[in-house]
Amino acid sequence: MKKAIIIGATSGIGKGLAKLLADNNYKIGLTGRRVELLNELKNENPNFYIKSFDINDTNVVGQKLDELTTELGGLDLLIISSGIGDINENLDFEIEKRTIDTNVLGFTCVADWTFNYLEKQKSGHLVAISSIGGLRGSRQAPAYNATKAYQINYLEGLRQKATKLKEPIFVTDIRPGLVDTEMAKGEGLFWVMPVEKTVRQIYKAIISKKKVAYVTKRWRLIATILKRIPRPIYDKM
Repeated sequence: MKKAIIIGATSGIGKGLAKLLADNNYKIGLTGRRVELLNELKNENPNFYIKSFDINDTNVVGQKLDELTTELGGLDLLIISSGIGDINENLDFEIEKRTIDTNVLGFTCVADWTFNYLEKQKSGHLVAISSIGGLRGSRQAPAYNATKAYQINYLEGLRQKATKLKEPIFVTDIRPGLVDTEMAKGEGLFWVMPVEKTVRQIYKAIISKKKVAYVTKRWRLIATILKRIPRPIYDKM
């Protein structure tokens, strides 16, 4: 059986991916802060292994991932599906700080541990759920979009490092649009995709070893439009 770890598996996309990977002969380590939800998942499948921790606690992340990898008996795939974001038009600094702590510091800690492990092993796959929001700034959620831009660029840097190593190490950046999870916030939302459809497309991107994938596929069109909107026009939106 292949071995995978999902960071942030207690709900939404992470939970959906856990169930889909289990259906495809993976032994899976599940992480998250909510122990009761992890225990519920563990009771569903004997191939689920759980480890509760908060990626914001960067002092313990490496230790916890070491322990979980040992329990699994190795690691072929790690998916970072842990992130937060809030509407913050009033620029409440505590909201911005919480977003940065999770989406930048916690994300980087997990990504670095993973890449170092895969480099030493000389194989493996790192996948991270960034966002289409990382393509441009947002007056409604400045820190969220900025941190997702950081993730997109960081993953590109790791992909560059992997290419230089000339080993079968893969880095995949998954950029969802709006998905029907707790992360979909705000008014007038459109093209909100069901989790099940989104998860299926993410899985296809993983097994195809894609470098970048927009999910669902229609969001590639929005991404193209977003990138091309002239700055003077975008500033007024």
